[in-house]
Amino acid sequence: MKKSALINSELSYLAATMGHTDEITICDAGLPIPDANQRVDLALIPGVPTFIETVKALLSEMAVEGVVIAEEFQQVSPNHHQELMALLDNEQSQTGKKIRITYLPHEDFKTQTAHSKAIVRTGEFTPYANVIFQAGVVF
Repeated sequence: MKKSALINSELSYLAATMGHTDEITICDAGLPIPDANQRVDLALIPGVPTFIETVKALLSEMAVEGVVIAEEFQQVSPNHHQELMALLDNEQSQTGKKIRITYLPHEDFKTQTAHSKAIVRTGEFTPYANVIFQAGVVF
């Protein structure tokens, strides 16, 4: 049995197979997922698992050098946006590496998800609670 925090086999496999600059999206329950993308559907009931819980789990296994976020997230769901920013600040402190943050209009964000290796659907019911992680390296 795995010893680290992330025990979901699909997410663990994705983290292990991410190459430098590969992208993975973590999204709320409502974001449309293109048919061509691998879907990892974690949603169980409204709010389970949360967006933030899923972000924490993936950050425990994956090096991140950039994130893409919808511009609307900060205005419409400021508490969740602040929680995400705090997690990213903590990650930067722990790794000593800067994480590039890019904001796009939501429609452009949805288009960008088509480049993701996989899209992870949570049970989150908070508008715009979505992020694209761009993989970094651990060295």
